[in-house]
Amino acid sequence: MDDTRRELLYKLLIVGDIGTGKTSIIKRYVHGQFSNHYKSTIGVDFALKVLDWDNKTTVRLQLWDIAGQERFGNMTRVYYKEAVGAFVVFDVTRMSTFEAVKKWKSDMDAKVQIPGTNDPIPVVLLANKIDLVSDRKVTKEEIQALASRIGVIAIETSAKTSTNIQKAFEEATREMLNRGQGDNSGIPRVKGPEIQSPGPAHNNCCT
Repeated sequence: MDDTRRELLYKLLIVGDIGTGKTSIIKRYVHGQFSNHYKSTIGVDFALKVLDWDNKTTVRLQLWDIAGQERFGNMTRVYYKEAVGAFVVFDVTRMSTFEAVKKWKSDMDAKVQIPGTNDPIPVVLLANKIDLVSDRKVTKEEIQALASRIGVIAIETSAKTSTNIQKAFEEATREMLNRGQGDNSGIPRVKGPEIQSPGPAHNNCCT
């Protein structure tokens, strides 16, 4: 009987315009916390999450929070290096952040590919702040139409209420696994606390 566990290291980017809730999404997922008073990320920040994905697989996620004000600058190529998946986040109450999604996606496609290929890394589009119902400006139909055009999965989320946050990270991890990503041992190990979590809870994901 082979008791050897497979350990995978995935670098996952979280990009999008400033103020879309990228840091809040990460804090909610990694620490189960939410605050209305996070300061804007400057440059890049990161967090670590360890998942017991299944009986034979441990996935270590490096979550790279890319500052919205980077706005497709030269440094993003450095930040994107070795990434194998990404979220593009926008705020459903601000149409300008939705309109910027295509630019963020195009920027990543131009600067990072799945290692050993010319294929773009898998991307999940997060429509965040859906708890602000009365302020919503972007419709479900608009989101799905854009997701279809740029070839991504779209999930509506709220970091404040935790709606679909777990589902979003499970979907991103599943996409990276499905693309056949192996043990990315070439990714530098960033320092930080590792938060241990069980694998996907398929029976309680929202839609």
